[in-house]
Amino acid sequence: MPFPTRRLRAVLLATSSAALVAAVLPAPEPLGIGDRLFPELGNPGYDVLAYDIALTYHGDNTEPLDAVTRIRARTTAPVDRINLDFARGTVRGVEVDGRPADFGSKNEDLVVQPPHRLPAGVPVDITVRHTSDPSGSGDDGGWVRTADGLVMANQADAAHRVFPSNDHPSDKAYFTFRVTVPGKLTAVAGGLPAGRTRHGAATTWTYRTEHPMATELAQVSIGGSAVAHRTGPHGLPVRDVVPAADREKLEPWLKKTPAQLEWMEKQVGRYPFEAYGVLVADSPIGFALETQTLSLFGKSFFTEPAYPQWYVESVMIHELAHQWFGNSVSPASWSDLWLNEGHASWYEARYAEEKGGGTLERRMREAYRLSDRWRAAGGPPARPDGPAPGQKLSLFRPVVYDGSALVLYALRQEIGEAAFDRLERTWVRAHRDATAATADFTRLASRLSGRDLTAFFEGWLYGKKTPPMPGHPDWSSEKPA
Repeated sequence: MPFPTRRLRAVLLATSSAALVAAVLPAPEPLGIGDRLFPELGNPGYDVLAYDIALTYHGDNTEPLDAVTRIRARTTAPVDRINLDFARGTVRGVEVDGRPADFGSKNEDLVVQPPHRLPAGVPVDITVRHTSDPSGSGDDGGWVRTADGLVMANQADAAHRVFPSNDHPSDKAYFTFRVTVPGKLTAVAGGLPAGRTRHGAATTWTYRTEHPMATELAQVSIGGSAVAHRTGPHGLPVRDVVPAADREKLEPWLKKTPAQLEWMEKQVGRYPFEAYGVLVADSPIGFALETQTLSLFGKSFFTEPAYPQWYVESVMIHELAHQWFGNSVSPASWSDLWLNEGHASWYEARYAEEKGGGTLERRMREAYRLSDRWRAAGGPPARPDGPAPGQKLSLFRPVVYDGSALVLYALRQEIGEAAFDRLERTWVRAHRDATAATADFTRLASRLSGRDLTAFFEGWLYGKKTPPMPGHPDWSSEKPA
């Protein structure tokens, strides 16, 4: 709603002096941190430290959930207004530091008027009472309806379609989820269980993360689910969440996760989070998603007989690899997406090679053949074109998958396997639980290889045409159509 809000209108009727104050309040305006691909995403002036999100699901996945989102933040600059990213819900009230606050909305921003100006460097607690509406779910993300409930798919910019937030991966925070559902249903979220309380016919399930998380990686699953527990490397809790009726059918795939964790740890070091597992949704989604500690897959991915075993396992590795590349080390901006998807595709390809899915070299040669076409259609890996209007997921093009894995292949060819392996391990260790940019990666590669790789990366990451492949002068890339 535009300013003045309902509460301000009441004040307007009460006193002329208050009317003068209220009348000069500017209308709410969307802000943003200036991300090149999502200019209005994220908000300046504060850093979120933690979210505490309470959701009440009433048993119908077409009806709004009742919700309370509590945000603990610290201001990074003097703040007269607090902008939060939020859409697809009704805001019923807002408090700042325990005091009622006026609010309005513009585009996909919820704009909050604190009771007084906040100086830089102070803590601030924001409470938003709202609904979370799954009825508009679709290709733009947010809630995804399943056969018996809901799951989240928030990448790239859809978390704010579920809860108010600073919806940009550069502002990671700790999360607590409190999900109340009818007693026959199960709620699971990212992190570890932190309690379960029955009250009447409903149950509240609580989960907390032990590591900071980007909003796009949040996950809550509600449904008639079975939760299977097993143990991974170093005693790591592994829990899989699947439709209860499909528990036995899916077990041959689920039991592969501990060995896959061991495989990834041999490549890049110890798993970075408190738990892991696979979330299988009874929904016709055509994608998998690396939500933190609980990767999302559609059920058909495991039940479609046309998919060879090596392919299914390699995609499981793709989402697992993201826990290091994209989740633990998150992109500083969405232009750094190649660091997420390129690495996940790289380890997917290497695992597929071991499982009979074709050699890494053959896959990279094919990627090289198509690379100039991909760059023409979607931009170079580290400067991708923006998503098509109204199609945010169109950002996820071939150039950021195998086109970016190709950059890593070229880098390994250029600096050698030993230096490349040091780079991979050092990267995830140095930036664990943080965000990092392409420039951080290129600097580290130069330092660890003992060479100035500026020219190499300029061509491979930003060039319109794919550079020659080191060690393979015979490889050629087809001209764009």
